Amino acid sequence: MTIYLPIAELPVAIFTIFAMGLAVGFISGMFGVGGGFLLTPLLIFTGIPSTVAVASVSPYMAASSFSGALAYLRKGLVDLPLAGVLLAGGVIGTGCGVALFTWLSSVGQVDLIIRISYTLLLGGIGLMMLTESVRAIVRTRKGNKPIVRRPGTHSWIMRLPLKMRFRRSRIYVSAIPVAGLGFMIGVLGAVLGVGGGFILVPALIYLLRVPTTTSVGTSMVLTVATMASATILHAASNGSVDAMLAFVLMIGGTMGAQFGARTGQTMRPENLRFLLALLVLSVGVRVAVDLVRVPHDLYVVTETELAP
Repeated sequence: MTIYLPIAELPVAIFTIFAMGLAVGFISGMFGVGGGFLLTPLLIFTGIPSTVAVASVSPYMAASSFSGALAYLRKGLVDLPLAGVLLAGGVIGTGCGVALFTWLSSVGQVDLIIRISYTLLLGGIGLMMLTESVRAIVRTRKGNKPIVRRPGTHSWIMRLPLKMRFRRSRIYVSAIPVAGLGFMIGVLGAVLGVGGGFILVPALIYLLRVPTTTSVGTSMVLTVATMASATILHAASNGSVDAMLAFVLMIGGTMGAQFGARTGQTMRPENLRFLLALLVLSVGVRVAVDLVRVPHDLYVVTETELAP
């Protein structure tokens, strides 16, 4: 069954898009990540323009993170003051990211920048995750206990001004790096269509020493806010949000996340991180191959409006 995407301006097989959302939702539920960093490249691989792929993944990310954020809020595992500071930087970063995205689109370089960014981002993060997971697996097989870092212990962050006490996270740190993290996540979300949880959660845990469960819950709240803002700004500035595409992805993602969460609960954490690292690296390599491969059509003719 084929449907026509009005914003992307091309017909697609609805079951292919549904299966894509289902698979990414399964991965998201299994590994506890947003999945936007996988879904955007997959949409681009199927021929959907980069501008539409990035913008249409934003509402998918907002919707998929909403239920998780509510669950963490009910359990009291969200540091609301910390989320507020992150959100202050995230909203500004989202606005800057959409402005950058619009400018790159106007000069015709958005597709190149997105592919290069995904290659560097996924390659770097995948290698770090793979190294950490292999060390954890080796440590577990040797019977050594994992290294535990106490919350509230910091290095150079303690010397920065504008300190705030976040009681839920049991930390006393400057608001500057917290807002800076939010700003970076907002820019990445607007330009690349990623929720940023796979960057923010490790940063909160290893950089700010926030407890893991609190990091995940707080990250989800930020993802909902930044992705909702990105959706509105992309729709208003670029008109590149394809509602039909986003809706089909949401249905598949919601169903897949339920099965993925059940599967992930049966596996060891270090094995999960190892599999996720391989997955991230494989997508990064695929994007890199497409970046350097000679296209089938070297020249494309498009209609443009002539200036009067």
